[in-house]
Amino acid sequence: MSILKLSDVSYRYTERTSVLDHLDADFECSKMYVILGPSGCGKTTLLSLIGGLDSPTEGKIHFKDQDIAACGLDKHRQNNISFIFQNYNLIDYMTPEENVLLTAKEQPLPVLKKLGLTKEESKRNILKLSGGQQQRVAIARALASQNQIILADEPTGNLDETTAKEITSIFKDTAHKYNRCVIIVSHSMKVAKEADIVYELKGGKLTQISIAPN
Repeated sequence: MSILKLSDVSYRYTERTSVLDHLDADFECSKMYVILGPSGCGKTTLLSLIGGLDSPTEGKIHFKDQDIAACGLDKHRQNNISFIFQNYNLIDYMTPEENVLLTAKEQPLPVLKKLGLTKEESKRNILKLSGGQQQRVAIARALASQNQIILADEPTGNLDETTAKEITSIFKDTAHKYNRCVIIVSHSMKVAKEADIVYELKGGKLTQISIAPN
């Protein structure tokens, strides 16, 4: 059963400039989705619409059969959505524990431990951690919020190949073990091969595609 549904969603910057053209899609919990597409194709715009940062020009987005616009975009962002960004978007003068506490509905240290950070690392300044560790903190923050949809914008783009593979595996486990709906936008075929479902955004259209797994 879908937790999130796009119904005839379009987005235009101007009357003549259409970025997203009548999209329909369903997203479920316990699955990791990857939306593939080159830079400038509208992936981040689509993520912004799903996350309630902007509104479609046409069409509707439903969370648990409720129109997110009618229920309130602020409420949707606060209660249903967690964002993870390529640049981590952490507060650099805080520790991992303090960053997670900002949105946590559970104790941060056990969540950070699950993602591979020691107690000592969780209490260091965030800038003293590697990029891979910082991305783990961002994922921990999303998990601790207990929001059901996790949206990730090129989350492995700044990471080396080995760390990117580890982070992708964490996203997959987050979907399967913690019953979250994880939606990643990326241009990485390696990330897409780990997904349960892959969409391609091309020419304003969203199409489900098949990719051979690794």
